[in-house]
Amino acid sequence: MFCYQCEQTAGGTGCTKAGVCGKSEDIQSLQDTLLFGLKGIAAYAYHARQLGARDEEVDAFMHEALFETITNVSFDLDQYLAMVLKCGQINLKVMELLDKANTGRFGNPVPTEVETGTKAGPGILITGHDLLDLYELLKQTEGTGVNVYTHGEMLPAHGYPELKKFKHLAGNYGGAWQEQKKEFLAFSGPVLATTNCVLIPPPNTYLDRLYTIGTTGIPGAKHLVKRDFSQLIAQAKSLPPLPATPGKKIMTGFHHTAILGIADKIVAAVKAGKIKRFFLIGGCDGAKPGRNYFTELAQKVPQDCVILTVACGKYRFNKLDFGAIDGIPRLIDVGQCNNAYSAIQVALALAQVFKCGVNELPLSIVLSWFEQKAVAILLTLFALGVKGIRIGPMPPAFVSANVLKVLQDKFDLKLISTPDQDLAAMLQGRGK
Repeated sequence: MFCYQCEQTAGGTGCTKAGVCGKSEDIQSLQDTLLFGLKGIAAYAYHARQLGARDEEVDAFMHEALFETITNVSFDLDQYLAMVLKCGQINLKVMELLDKANTGRFGNPVPTEVETGTKAGPGILITGHDLLDLYELLKQTEGTGVNVYTHGEMLPAHGYPELKKFKHLAGNYGGAWQEQKKEFLAFSGPVLATTNCVLIPPPNTYLDRLYTIGTTGIPGAKHLVKRDFSQLIAQAKSLPPLPATPGKKIMTGFHHTAILGIADKIVAAVKAGKIKRFFLIGGCDGAKPGRNYFTELAQKVPQDCVILTVACGKYRFNKLDFGAIDGIPRLIDVGQCNNAYSAIQVALALAQVFKCGVNELPLSIVLSWFEQKAVAILLTLFALGVKGIRIGPMPPAFVSANVLKVLQDKFDLKLISTPDQDLAAMLQGRGK
């Protein structure tokens, strides 16, 4: 890269400045963090715009923040940290924008039991995040005898009234994005990938029945430039049908409007000592070792505690039976990664009821991180002043040692250790 201060290659023999364009390692770290956060915001804003929703403040921030990552970058650490936190504030705004766009079009999600087996007959599998793609697919497959199954972050779609009314929305197949290669191979019908959480298939597997749409693209897959799914439907009818296979039922659809609808029961259970603590365990899942931590932690959470979960991290434990407390499920699936907005609304409402700050609630947050939207959500929690969050399974490589220390000092950010050690500390209220 070019250093505009020295007019030499950054870091080269003729460059007198440290880093790129005179930036220190810490400024570079915050700049990378800002860019990842912007990518998360862009994803949510894109989905909202597909439904006709946009926000001038969100758009203006994208321009401002990108401008901060080029030549005229701030070299002041505190000033740049403020910009990163503003990114978190804007991400909250764009998550709200997307939530209102989705609920305005498809209704407020309601708790829904979802089948995980398959029905006999042809089927199409849809993965990703875009609910409008799913809606159009359901409309076009209605009456054709082709069933539609969700995968990955599409699971929460089953809770939306305007989507669940389609009787051929048959269930959820498979789990998180990193399991695609074996799950898509086992699924006999076409697969539609609507967002970037998609893997390149191994040679000679399912590439001939993989379709992409929107910003998603896979070499060799059929890319659809508009929501005309006639190719998928025809191919689904021509391929071997799925067998009837039993599966465990799982719950989804706990939008904040649904949770707040039973807030009186939750508050009563807390006041009676029947619910001692809430754990938000979720985030973006990945394939590297160490992520079994989240499964073990969920399993070890005491019976008098409730687990909230968002994003594809839930697939680590959402088929386990956690039971209920006075009719309140001990595992509450709030939805997709962007539905972290719902989890935040629930926390803010409980804080208001108990007349305390969010950090004083009996709430512990443990997040798995992997990609840009997870970074944006973490910045949102920082912007809201939430402290004591644990992240894992490893620290982000783009966060420098000094920036990590700033986050630890300012927000009490913690890296996960072992489920037993972390659980013991959280149950005692130390560091949330």
